[in-house]
Amino acid sequence: MAVHTFHLRFQTAGDAEMTNITAAAERAVHDTGLQAGILTLFIPGATAALTTIEYESGALKDFRRLFDELAPPDRDYAHNARWGDGNGHSHVRAALLGPSLTIPFADGELLLGTWQQIILVDFDVRPRSRTVIAQVMGE
Repeated sequence: MAVHTFHLRFQTAGDAEMTNITAAAERAVHDTGLQAGILTLFIPGATAALTTIEYESGALKDFRRLFDELAPPDRDYAHNARWGDGNGHSHVRAALLGPSLTIPFADGELLLGTWQQIILVDFDVRPRSRTVIAQVMGE
């Protein structure tokens, strides 16, 4: 079995910005020449996460509202008291969503649903340069 690792880089604005990274993930699989296997995506860091969603404005607004309700930025967070960086909610939100995804592929194509796209959600309070590690395994 072959294993290929890529570092996909994105500039983000923070504040729960959602970036569609599907095309970059598809390119990583395509560039390996592998036909079947799995793609694992992982984002290092404690204030960003990965998931899938239908990447359309209504779903994105609903998703953002959910996080504003679950972990509002104006709540009192012990992390903020200790570090003073104002991103306690960012850590909680990222932990709820998670840092990784695994997606199967066959015939060189990701097996995503019709409206399913891969997104990077940057919950931090400032713009960031983010790296998503893509590891493609298969034959």
